Amino acid sequence: MVEDLGKLLEQSGAILRGHFLLTSGRHSDVYFEKFRILEQPQVLSALCRQVAEHFANEVFDAVAGPTTGGIIIAFEVARQMGLPAIYVETENGVKMLRRGKTLSPGTRVLVVDDVLTTGKSIEETIQAIRQAGGKVSATSALIDRAESPPDFGCVHFSAYKVDARSFAEQEVPEWLAKIPVTKPGTRASI
Repeated sequence: MVEDLGKLLEQSGAILRGHFLLTSGRHSDVYFEKFRILEQPQVLSALCRQVAEHFANEVFDAVAGPTTGGIIIAFEVARQMGLPAIYVETENGVKMLRRGKTLSPGTRVLVVDDVLTTGKSIEETIQAIRQAGGKVSATSALIDRAESPPDFGCVHFSAYKVDARSFAEQEVPEWLAKIPVTKPGTRASI
């Protein structure tokens, strides 16, 4: 059965409309509240199934994701693919493997994340895996809202792609500036 992922996202309350300051520092009239996805196993599993099925014929040793949402996604994709999960955490502002986790040199890793806007979180996760000796073979996001696809230097797949525009602070259109801004997300440094 092929799920209508857009309908699942709407019904879960994951798609919000208004004026949002994104974690990337950009402004948008569309926001994806990943926690509405993460708190509903059937929605999360459906999105992760798209990733697992897309990469079913590829060979990976593990699936990695960054804190917070990415580790839940890494767990679910890894579970569906029969692989171990790797959790990339932040310490002193830098993404890294912690809690004594090590990788054998050349460990083939699929990096997953929740929402792709600029690709910063995936890039930081790739760097952490490489720093630990792993090899990032592919990347994936549950939701892709990037206006232009970032180049991660490997194959990338997104379970759900949406056309969502975002604007730099100095480029916010008048119609959007009239709406009070909300700052959801988790990056406190923005």
